[in-house]
Amino acid sequence: MNKVKINSESELKDKLVAINRVTKVTKGGRTFTFAAIVVVGDGKGVIGWGLGKAGEVTAAIQKGTEAAKKNLVKVPVINGTIPHEIEVSYGGAKVFLKPAAPGTGMVAGGAMRAVLESAGVNDVLAKSKGSSNPHNLVKATIKALSEVRDAYTVAGERGISMNKVFRG
Repeated sequence: MNKVKINSESELKDKLVAINRVTKVTKGGRTFTFAAIVVVGDGKGVIGWGLGKAGEVTAAIQKGTEAAKKNLVKVPVINGTIPHEIEVSYGGAKVFLKPAAPGTGMVAGGAMRAVLESAGVNDVLAKSKGSSNPHNLVKATIKALSEVRDAYTVAGERGISMNKVFRG
């Protein structure tokens, strides 16, 4: 994972993925708290997620947004799609991402859609297999996006220049 630091946080947009109401029963009655999963991204390949817990929904969302800004990763987005297909699992959730031609749009559902929109991926085919738990789906999708590598990165790791690749 290539962690990223952003100076101007105004360009990051937050997106609420899921809210969970948690009830704790004591002899004094029931206590309700809320857990919110939030995804932030700049729409240009920088993405992060966070979990916020609080007694009120707005406070939980705010805490989740702050947590998401602390763990941002850079994702290679080329012409609105990902460079190659990838399949990753996290917990019980399996995620399959496949690049699509321009104009295809985003074929993804639920938590995956929020993550991909925040990253700035417009054309992609995505399928979630296994668990539909939003916590694990968000983590699996971000893990998959962070493991995707573009041609320049691969060429650099192999010690060759892209000019040499294209010239033959």
